[in-house]
Amino acid sequence: MSLDMLANPPEVLTSPRFFRTAYLPTCAGALFLIALVWAGAPLHAVHFDDAWATAESLGVLEAVLIALAVVLVAVVVQPLQTLLVRILEGEFPHRLGASWWRRRQLGRRKRMADRVTVAVAAAVEAAGSPQEQARVNEAGLASARLRARYPAEHAVRATRLGNVLAATADTAGQEHGLDPIVIWPHLYPLLGDNIRAVVDDLRDALDGAVRLCVVMALTAIGAAGLLAWRSGWWTLLAVGPLVISVLSYAGAVRAAIAYGAGMRAGMNLHRFDLRTALHLPLPHDQTTERAANEELCDLLRQGVPLRTAYQHPSPPGQENP
Repeated sequence: MSLDMLANPPEVLTSPRFFRTAYLPTCAGALFLIALVWAGAPLHAVHFDDAWATAESLGVLEAVLIALAVVLVAVVVQPLQTLLVRILEGEFPHRLGASWWRRRQLGRRKRMADRVTVAVAAAVEAAGSPQEQARVNEAGLASARLRARYPAEHAVRATRLGNVLAATADTAGQEHGLDPIVIWPHLYPLLGDNIRAVVDDLRDALDGAVRLCVVMALTAIGAAGLLAWRSGWWTLLAVGPLVISVLSYAGAVRAAIAYGAGMRAGMNLHRFDLRTALHLPLPHDQTTERAANEELCDLLRQGVPLRTAYQHPSPPGQENP
C-alpha cells in the first residue's frame, strides 16, 4: 500500500477540489486538441484564424455541450486518479524499463547519502571551531533532504515521485513508533481545522499536478498525431503540452514533499488525539509512547489484541478510580 491510498478530502462535482484536480486539467487538454481540429488538423494545413472563427460562431447550446463533454470525461477519469499516481510512482511493467529507472534512482540516493556523510564528517571536524554551527546546520539540512526524498535503500522506487511518497511512508511518525500507512486514515478525521486545511491544500496540489502531467502528456501525443501530416512546423506545437507535462511532474514531486511535511506535522500535533478518541491512556514518556504506538499499529494493521486497559472519561463530577 502506498500513500495515494490514504485519506484525502472529499470530492464532489461542485467542490473546488474537483475543479482544480479534475476539471481544469481535462479542460485544458481538451480545448487544445479541439482548437487544433478547428484549425484544420489533421486533414488540412493549420490556420488558427479558422479555429477562432469557429469558436466565435458557436451557439450557446454547442458551448454547453462541449462543457458537458469535458465534465463527463473528467468524471469518468476521476476514479483512475489512484492509478495515475501509482504509474508516476513507478508502478509500470519491467519491460518498460522499471528496473533501469530504479537503478538510476538508487544511484541518486547513494550520491545524496554520500553528501550527507561528507557533511557530517565536516561537522565533526569543525567541532570547537567558529564554523561548527554552520557545518552542523549543513549536515542537518543534507540529512533532512535525504529523509524527505528517499526511503531506505530496499524501498527505493523507479521515479522521484515514488521515492518521495515512499520516504513519507517510511519515515513519518517513525520517531513515535507510528506507521503512517496504518495510522493516517484514522488520524485524519481528528485533525484540527487549520492543519486539515493545510493538508487538504497540499493533497490537492499533488493530485492536480499529477492529473495535469498525465493529461498534458496524452495531449502532446494526440497533438502530434493530429499535426503529423500537413502541418509542417506547426507540428512543434505538440512540444508545448509536453513541456507542461514535464513541469507538472516536477511540481508533483515538490507537492509530494510538502504533503509529506504536512502529514508529519499532523501526526506530531494530533497523535495523542487518536489515543484519546480510542479511549486509550496517554503515555508519560517517549519510550512508553513508542511501545504503545507500535502496539496500536499492530491492532489496526493485523488485529493483534491490545494489552492496554481502556481509559474512559469520567462522568461529570466524578473521577477515575
